[in-house]
Amino acid sequence: MSAAMVKGWCPGALRPMQSGDGLVVRVRPFGGRLDAAQISGLAHLAERHGNGLIDVTSRANLQIRGVSEGSHRLLRDGLSQLALLDPDADTESRRNILVTPFWRAGDETQALAAELEEALENSVLALPTKFGFAIDDGTSRVLAGDSADVRIERDGAGGLLVRANGASLGRSVGRGEAVTAALALATWFVTSGGARDGRGRMAAHLAAGAALPDALRGEAEPVPIMAAARPGLYPQGAMVGVAFGQMPHATLSQFAGCGHALRMTPWRMVLSEGKRTMPSTPGLITEAYDPALRVIACSGAPRCREAHADTRALAAALAPNIGAAARLHVSGCAKGCAHSGAAAITLVATGAGFDLVRGGSTRDEPILRGLNRDDIVGNPSMLMGGH
Repeated sequence: MSAAMVKGWCPGALRPMQSGDGLVVRVRPFGGRLDAAQISGLAHLAERHGNGLIDVTSRANLQIRGVSEGSHRLLRDGLSQLALLDPDADTESRRNILVTPFWRAGDETQALAAELEEALENSVLALPTKFGFAIDDGTSRVLAGDSADVRIERDGAGGLLVRANGASLGRSVGRGEAVTAALALATWFVTSGGARDGRGRMAAHLAAGAALPDALRGEAEPVPIMAAARPGLYPQGAMVGVAFGQMPHATLSQFAGCGHALRMTPWRMVLSEGKRTMPSTPGLITEAYDPALRVIACSGAPRCREAHADTRALAAALAPNIGAAARLHVSGCAKGCAHSGAAAITLVATGAGFDLVRGGSTRDEPILRGLNRDDIVGNPSMLMGGH
């Protein structure tokens, strides 16, 4: 079986995943940032070697879609020339790092990211493919709700701490100790059996009774969590959303034309570095309370071979009817690739229609099964319990 056909793991640039529209090639920007030349190059590669569609993922990565087996090698060569390729697939799979987009020039964030990337490249740790790190070292935490297993954060006095996800307190560390401590936590996770099935996560490992050794346990409390980021202007630049996490290559190319770098986020938004005005490109979300921000949808049919329905069309139809405090997740199958957590409303496509889960995820028991798409669109109040 070719690497592209294996399932149950996250795709990469060196090991893509087969989908309904061809190979999905995931690009992991180093330091969570793309410069203008890389942005332009990626747009060109997506047009030339894919179907022109680019996903913005919940892991702050980009995915080039519609790549053929024959064009994958050429795409890899192009990524290498843009300095966006890891030396091998194992290194690529370990380099799963979220970086706060709100860093400032001269602070420690980018240096920490580069040091952690180098340490992971030199490591031989066999980490689960979804195991990840977060560098969330601002004066408030912005990545606390996003998937990570080892977190580098700040305490109330401004010092660094390293915290195992699932533990409320972290270990205070000096600047030169942070990456070493993060790798020590990951090593303990593996040696203590957390990666036994190849899919383990730190919080679940701790919840199951695993006890951190004294050397890795701390008493430092992290800084408070910042309110959810929204589209708008920030000191670092313009934050814009990407409708349903997908854009054509031309949209990415327009970012490059502005001459600004992009900082990636796990919120299906990107921050155009240094930009002082909001763009007006179709398909980008620029209003802070746009209803589309409350809706998550996977690629859906026909783009994904596993999907039973066109999720994006249904999500677009329902978005204006979702309450301001609610979140809707429309999944093409029970895997829940676009969102693994709970949502106020989750619709799961099946061969017999849509199943409805309230206050849960695709893994939870639905309260209604086999709903017809037209009935849902015609009576959206049923999603929130109305008639």
